[in-house]
Amino acid sequence: MSVLYTFPGQGSQRIGMLHALPRHSEVERTLCETFDALGTDPLLLDTAEAFTTSAAVQTCLLAAGVSMARTLAAQGARAHMVAGLSIGAYPAAVMAGALDYADAVRLVARRGQLMDESYPSGYGMAAISGLAQEELEPLIAQIHTPATPVYLANINSPTQFAISGSNDALSATMELASMHGAIQVHRLAVSVPSHCELYDQAAATLLVDISKITLQAPQLIYLSSNSARMLADPASIAQDLASNMKNRVNWRDTARLAWERGARLAVEMPSGSVLSNLSSPVFASGRVLCCDNNKLETLLTLIEREPYP
Repeated sequence: MSVLYTFPGQGSQRIGMLHALPRHSEVERTLCETFDALGTDPLLLDTAEAFTTSAAVQTCLLAAGVSMARTLAAQGARAHMVAGLSIGAYPAAVMAGALDYADAVRLVARRGQLMDESYPSGYGMAAISGLAQEELEPLIAQIHTPATPVYLANINSPTQFAISGSNDALSATMELASMHGAIQVHRLAVSVPSHCELYDQAAATLLVDISKITLQAPQLIYLSSNSARMLADPASIAQDLASNMKNRVNWRDTARLAWERGARLAVEMPSGSVLSNLSSPVFASGRVLCCDNNKLETLLTLIEREPYP
């Protein structure tokens, strides 16, 4: 049996998330490294005003995820495998030992900048629950046009999905989904159309930046939430990181892959509980935990119970 650390994506952020991290030397170290790489105090980035930019949101998620994972590891609570949704792939790669943290900070800031500049307004994402994929995709096809683009972006569970596109297309698809039996539809706290072909050019630009950085072979099992595969080659991980802004997320199969590879405890790094909720059905015979909802001592005790392979 083994432990999976999961790292959430954009939309899970919350105001003050960096200030809510444990008082620990690993948190302080990570925030100092973030400052050195950015030239900006990261503790100024978890405000409502700062969260209007993807760059700030994504940097906060990176810093929070690495801070917490390092804190746990420093006290003997090690992960055996890692997986991140969207921006969460970057802290996952850092904790796997594949990507240097300072490089990750600069790449994530660049990633957020490219995403914001490509679609500064009028776009976003929405969640739709209660329909099967084969029911939702024809509805998306009814709305999608060059003028009203909308795409299936995330396969989160058998009946929970995220869509990306223009505001008008999102609204029309949400309304159509509700008419066809969707249990819940709502806009996500994401102001960009992630995980679709609208970001083909931005992903190509980011790949050029990543190609200038040396990645290492991961020391932990690194699971790609786009391909739902284990990646061990540094070049494959670099490609995964660069292209995940344009590639569809498949968290459903990623969680299943982690289970099949022996994970029985999934621990979600800050912020929120989105991935824990999505992973719970797969881990029904195991356990999922959110760092945000548990004391550090509780997390350490439960993680240390899982023997390291």
